[in-house]
Amino acid sequence: MYTADGHVSAQLVRADQQVFGSDDWREATPAEMTAAWPNYFGYFGTYTIDADNAAITHHIESGWFPNLVGTKQLRHFRFDAQRLVLDADTSWDRVRIVWERARPSPVEP
Repeated sequence: MYTADGHVSAQLVRADQQVFGSDDWREATPAEMTAAWPNYFGYFGTYTIDADNAAITHHIESGWFPNLVGTKQLRHFRFDAQRLVLDADTSWDRVRIVWERARPSPVEP
């Protein structure tokens, strides 16, 4: 999510996660926590855009992976119809993230 005032929030979650045995996350077993760890990635902060180079930089304030806090994450962007495609070179490989604009919820009478 990008806001008009310069904030970004990225929450990436696998759709097929197993539910925990308890509705209280504090009661999760070590096995449940270990299984959930690789199924989520998220952070938030601010962003700046370099339109001339089709690049956006995420300035990470906090998130799931503490090593990102305080870093600047460069993403090259392009638009593909209603999708925003972000490419990033990371220490583990090139990552491509495709975002699609959320459709507005229908207004109920």
